[in-house]
Amino acid sequence: MTATDRSAHRRHGIGVALMIGLALAACAPAAPPSARAPSAFTELPGPARLPPPGPQAPARSLNNADLARDFMELSFILESGRPLPRLTRFEGPITLRLADNAPTSASPDLDRLLARLRTEAGIDIARTSAPDAAITVEFLPRRAIRSVVPNAACFVVPGVRGWNGYRRARGTAATDWASLDTRRTASIFIPADTAPQEIRDCLHEEIAQALGPLNDLYRLPQSVFNDDNFHAVLTRFDMMILRATYAPELRSGMTAPEVAARLPAVLARLNPSGGPTGPIAPPRPEPRALTTALERALRAGPPGASRRAAARQAVSIASAAGWADTRTAFAWFVLGRLSMDTAPDAATDAFLRAAALYRATPGTAVQTAHVDMQLAAIALSLGQPEATLALTEAALPAAQAGENAALIASLLMIRAEALLALGQSGAARQAVVDSQVWARYGFGAEAGARRPHQAARRARDLAALAGTTTGTTAAAAY
Repeated sequence: MTATDRSAHRRHGIGVALMIGLALAACAPAAPPSARAPSAFTELPGPARLPPPGPQAPARSLNNADLARDFMELSFILESGRPLPRLTRFEGPITLRLADNAPTSASPDLDRLLARLRTEAGIDIARTSAPDAAITVEFLPRRAIRSVVPNAACFVVPGVRGWNGYRRARGTAATDWASLDTRRTASIFIPADTAPQEIRDCLHEEIAQALGPLNDLYRLPQSVFNDDNFHAVLTRFDMMILRATYAPELRSGMTAPEVAARLPAVLARLNPSGGPTGPIAPPRPEPRALTTALERALRAGPPGASRRAAARQAVSIASAAGWADTRTAFAWFVLGRLSMDTAPDAATDAFLRAAALYRATPGTAVQTAHVDMQLAAIALSLGQPEATLALTEAALPAAQAGENAALIASLLMIRAEALLALGQSGAARQAVVDSQVWARYGFGAEAGARRPHQAARRARDLAALAGTTTGTTAAAAY
C-alpha cells in the first residue's frame, strides 16, 4: 500500500467511524442539562439568532442516597485525598468584599451569584465594603497566581484576608483547612488579566468552596466540584449540597459519624422526592491512581508524549475498574484532546468513546456538547459540512443552558466554516459575527476577534494531517 493509499484509507476509516458515531448519537436522546434558576447570562448583548434551548426532558431527580454519599465525600475529604476531621462552615451571616481592583464584569456576575446562593442554597450572604469581611475576593496578575499554584486558574485559602495576609501565613496552620474548627475568614485569588467568563467561573467555584465542599470528584456529572471543568456555573446539585451544608441540623465541629446520623433527616426535608438515604458509608477518597494520572495529563505545557501516556493510563485505570461513567468518559476526552495533532484517527476514536459514555449517563448534556464540538471540527476537516452542522446544532442548546460563552463562540465559528463550505455565505457571515459577540465575554475583548477561530483552525490542522483541505475559511472570507 502506497503512502497515498494509506492516507486515503485512514481518512476513510476516520470518516466511517465519525459517521457511525453520528448515527448512534442521532438514535440516543441527549441527556438534559442540569436545571438552575434563570440567569442573566442570556441578557448579555448576544445575538438574537442563537438557537434557543430546544425541548428538554425533565431534570434528573436528585437521589438522596447518592446525595448523602456525595455530601460526605465532598465535605470530609480534601482534593489531595487527605481526610478532614470535622465539618466546618461559616456560622451566622456571611459578608463578602470584592477588592477595589476588580474587573468591571466581576461585580454584576458576583451579584447574580450571591442572589442565587441566597435563594437556592438558603445562605445568608451579602456584599460589604468593610475590610473585615468574612470572605475577600482579590484580583492579581495571572503570573502571581501561577507562581504559587502553577496549575490553578484561581484558588481559595482559609484564615487570611487578602494577598499580603496570605503571603505572611502561607504554609502555616492558619491556612490549613484540616486545622479549622469553624470558618471565620477566607480569601479568593483570581487573575485580573483574563476573560470575563473565567472570572465568573472562578467566582462560582471558589466562593462555593469557601462556603462548603473542599473536594472535587471526577464521578459527579452535574457539578462544578469536578476537575473536568465542564460546568461553568453552580448547578442544581451544587446548590443542594450547599443548602445541606448550612442546614440548621448541622454545625461546625461535627464529625463524619455525627453528620451521617443527621443527614438523612436533612435530605428528607430538603429533597422530599429523593427517597430514603439508606445506610451511609464512611467517606472514601477517589482512587488516587486515577487522579494522579489525570493531573499529569492535564498539567500545563504542550501535549507531549508523557501527557498522552498519562491519559492512556487514566483510560486503563478507569476501564479496568469497570466505570462506565464520567470518569472513564473524561479520560477518553483528555486522550482525544492530547492526540489531535499527532494521531487524528486515535483522537476521533477517543472522542467517540467519550461521547458514547456521556450520552449513556444522565445529566451530561454539557459534557456531550464539548465532545460534539471536537467531533464537529473533525467532521469539518473530513469534508462533512452537513455532519458538522448537525453536531454544532445539537451542542448549542446545552452550551447556552450551561452559560458557556466560549463554547458557544467556538461552535458558531465551526458552524460558519461548514456553512461556507455549503455555499451559504450569508449565513456563514452571520455566524462569524455572532461568534465574535459571544467571544468577547468568553475569551475577552482583545481575544474576541480571534480566539473562536482557533476551533476552526484546529479543524484545518486536522485536515492537513489527514491530507485534506477545507478551502477558504469563513473568517478569511469576512
